[in-house]
Amino acid sequence: MELNDAAARRRFEGLFDAHYAELTRFAARRVGADAAGDIVAHTFLIAWRRFAELPPEHTRAWLYSTARQVIANELRGRTRRERLAAKAAAGGDVEVADPSGQVDEQLRVRAVLAELSPADQEVLRLVEWDGLDVAEAALVLRCTRTALKVRLHRARKRFAQRLLASEEQDASPIRRTRPTIVPGRSTTT
Repeated sequence: MELNDAAARRRFEGLFDAHYAELTRFAARRVGADAAGDIVAHTFLIAWRRFAELPPEHTRAWLYSTARQVIANELRGRTRRERLAAKAAAGGDVEVADPSGQVDEQLRVRAVLAELSPADQEVLRLVEWDGLDVAEAALVLRCTRTALKVRLHRARKRFAQRLLASEEQDASPIRRTRPTIVPGRSTTT
């Protein structure tokens, strides 16, 4: 089906209008707001080129799956560029933000989510943040609905356990720290 056809063009425009905002949020959570627009544009470019192949009953899942692949390509490119920049800098220190000192609940949730495996993170984000149902998420992750349900159940369980442990640690009245060991001195903190 060619997009020169007026009906096909209207269908594509409807698809764009219906899913642009949610795909932008999906991409922004993974690659940041600056790159999200490019990710979504590339996703819709692929949809435009492969319009005849889009499954009408699972178009949303197809778009998420395609966006996920575009994001993976973007992240691989970033990693290559960062390695190249690190080589060029020849040993410059890389600073990593430590969110563990923050009390805000949103940061705590993100920190706990970051402790999970990439597979657990992806299934939780697709279902909980992006609002895909089990069938759509299974299509995006290219697995059966049953496998997705099992993965989702296990990911939720691991997330809940880690979140509870994080809350218990923050609620502890006495925080334990490791003693600093200096040769020749006995110091405890």
